[in-house]
Amino acid sequence: MNRAYLNIVLMSCLSLAACKRKQPPVSPEIPVNLYKVQEQRVLYYDQYPATTAAMSQVILLPQVQGAITGIFFKEGSYVTKGQKLYEIDKRIYQAGYDAAVANLKVAQGTMVQAKQDADRYEYLNKYNAVAKQLYDHAVITLQNAQNQVKSADEAVKTARTNLNYVVVTAPFDGQIGFSQVKLGNVVSPGTTQLNTISTANPMAVDFVINEKQLQHFEKLQQDKKNVPDSLFTILLPDNTLYNFTGELSIIDRAVDSQTGAIRIRLVFPNPKNVLKVGMSCVVKVHNQDTQPQLVLPGKAVTEQMGEYFVYVAQDSIVKDSVSTTHEGQKAKANKPRLFAIQKKVMPGQTIGANVVITSGIKANDRIVVDGIQSLHDKSEITTANKVAPSTGGKGH
Repeated sequence: MNRAYLNIVLMSCLSLAACKRKQPPVSPEIPVNLYKVQEQRVLYYDQYPATTAAMSQVILLPQVQGAITGIFFKEGSYVTKGQKLYEIDKRIYQAGYDAAVANLKVAQGTMVQAKQDADRYEYLNKYNAVAKQLYDHAVITLQNAQNQVKSADEAVKTARTNLNYVVVTAPFDGQIGFSQVKLGNVVSPGTTQLNTISTANPMAVDFVINEKQLQHFEKLQQDKKNVPDSLFTILLPDNTLYNFTGELSIIDRAVDSQTGAIRIRLVFPNPKNVLKVGMSCVVKVHNQDTQPQLVLPGKAVTEQMGEYFVYVAQDSIVKDSVSTTHEGQKAKANKPRLFAIQKKVMPGQTIGANVVITSGIKANDRIVVDGIQSLHDKSEITTANKVAPSTGGKGH
């Protein structure tokens, strides 16, 4: 009993001693890694999603109705202007033309007869040898006959035009696609699509820019003599670089009021038909700004509600609470501390793992690149016992 009592007393003493033992202070500092910003020259390309487009393209539509009786091209081949492509059953239009020609001849014969009668009555009228009414009727008959000839002549022109429309020809040199109709299909004017022809060389490439960049592209368009040959290039869908460079051709007439965007057109040579109409690609515009710029690791930039921020390390000297020296004397000590200050920035072009910052920070600022997820504005930070980041980070 005494031994158990002694054990309880001993354990109580040990517990009391442990409670009196001074607990280590909890450090409020958040360990981070810093990157010192330096101005540097950078080489990069502004990139824009783009789509290829034909300089000229037309959908072939029939102008007359009828069955397809002939197809005279190979799908996907190149055709020349005026080349015969389709033929529509022309029998009804040939008959219509022949009938119109016959009606014209009849009208012309009637006009000749009316002219003879009118001339005869005019002669008799001079000598008052015929009734005035007969003379007037002869003149009117001649006028009607002349009008009938004009009407018949217009009918012949219309019939000839319809007869010509039964043969569909290429409006310009270009590449023709898959036929939308086969032999025997009945087509209707203005509604049935026969095929599509588009030019292939050169090829247009269209992309969209923000209206804030419009002035820059207008300067490039106006000063074409000083524009380098490699200013405009494109990446193909397989991410390979196209062998030819392009030229700025057209800036659209208006900015989209809802999106603030405007369309730009480049023109690229396409001698080997590598570029196809409707192909997706990426336009690369060579950066011509030779001034040094501020570049940060991309992981240092955070996004919040469409805005971008970084944490800048800021020194602060604060007074510690009164502490006791070994000699028992009281003294006040000053201790340097670091704080992370959140700053809004404007990011520019992304270059690999880095990003250009156009505003919000300045050279020699120390930017937090590691430990950002634990920070908020004015968090106290430390670089002690931290390993420098792999992407150019330097602890300070």
